[in-house]
Amino acid sequence: MLVSLPISELQPGMFVDSVCKQRSDAKIKIKSRGMVRDQAIIAQLLSKGVMELKIDFSQSDIDVPEKYLPEAKEESKAPEKVVNSAIKKSVKPAVAEKSLEQEFAMAIQQFDQHSQQLKSLYNDLTIGAKLDVSLLNQVSNEIVDSVLRNSNAMAILSRLKDKDGYNWRHMINCTILMSVFAKYLGIKNEQIQQLALGAMLHDVGHTKLPQGIINKTENLNELEFKALKKHVVQSLGLVKGESGISPLVMDMILNHHERVDGSGYPRGLSGSKISKPARMMAIVDVYDAMTSERPHQNGEEPIHALRYLLANKHQFDAQLVQKFIKCLGVHPVGTIVRLTNDRLALVLEGNKQSPMKPKVKVFYNTKHKHHITGKDLDLHAVEDEIKVVASVRPSDYELNLSRLLRSHLLV
Repeated sequence: MLVSLPISELQPGMFVDSVCKQRSDAKIKIKSRGMVRDQAIIAQLLSKGVMELKIDFSQSDIDVPEKYLPEAKEESKAPEKVVNSAIKKSVKPAVAEKSLEQEFAMAIQQFDQHSQQLKSLYNDLTIGAKLDVSLLNQVSNEIVDSVLRNSNAMAILSRLKDKDGYNWRHMINCTILMSVFAKYLGIKNEQIQQLALGAMLHDVGHTKLPQGIINKTENLNELEFKALKKHVVQSLGLVKGESGISPLVMDMILNHHERVDGSGYPRGLSGSKISKPARMMAIVDVYDAMTSERPHQNGEEPIHALRYLLANKHQFDAQLVQKFIKCLGVHPVGTIVRLTNDRLALVLEGNKQSPMKPKVKVFYNTKHKHHITGKDLDLHAVEDEIKVVASVRPSDYELNLSRLLRSHLLV
């Protein structure tokens, strides 16, 4: 992100891209670029008549000053008004709902197409291509439309994990989860589309960081984590000036790493200074990151991620976390669970009245280790005391989740 600022605001740790203004009587015209290491360099620039410089904060060691961030101007006028006023309740959805089987047939085609489109876009951005906001808007709108027709079809597909494709799958999954969450909260359809676009774009700045850091198979060291934090500024730089990018979307990009207790970044905002969309995005972002297969980690089971969010109420909005858990359920759709009758089942639909008893499709006998004819089962309605023992990883039983979903949900 390039920012022009006066020499009086220049600090050690800033990277000078170019000199914008220099006194006309200066004998030597400064054209060099590089890191400002200490006050001596600033004094030298002053002595040569430098008045204004262009700073590249993506290469700087310090964060961009708050007043130069796009949201700072909006928030200084009305801290929550701009973004929170956009989150309004919907009286009645205008989209005709479909059954899970009907929607899944379309959703899986779109999911495969979206994955290929975003893989290409992500790779193009890493080599300097311009951000195609219209494509991302189209993809996010298609996801929202699917979720409005049936909340579970796309949500089930978000359980498909790909360690090598995490970077673009995270964009898709967060868009799906945000759309499902916003629909559950009763937010207006038009605003769900804005929230979905914000979710799609929230980490797009990762494309501008060294991919060796993004794809590292071990935990990041302190310097690497400091570099990773720059993705927020990079994301803002990519979307700045693009049409269709609302203050709500910009707010989600800027503030999704802020935490309720002020421990987040880039500005250390706390409490009510963090908007509702940003607080929603923080929850969705962490949940998907924890449950995904990534270069440096195996994904957690959903229940562990939900417990983490619940336990860290000092960092995440506790009320929103409770609603997020009620929205997804203890065992979210797409999860494979082991039952007390020695069967495996695929969770197809949550049960709001009895979260531990979802609707499932039984498909596997764990005692004899073989597939059985799929059978729909409502654990809340069955007379026998069949319960969920635990969620399991597909790999524990050498199951291919993608193939399993296609064989049982495509009719």
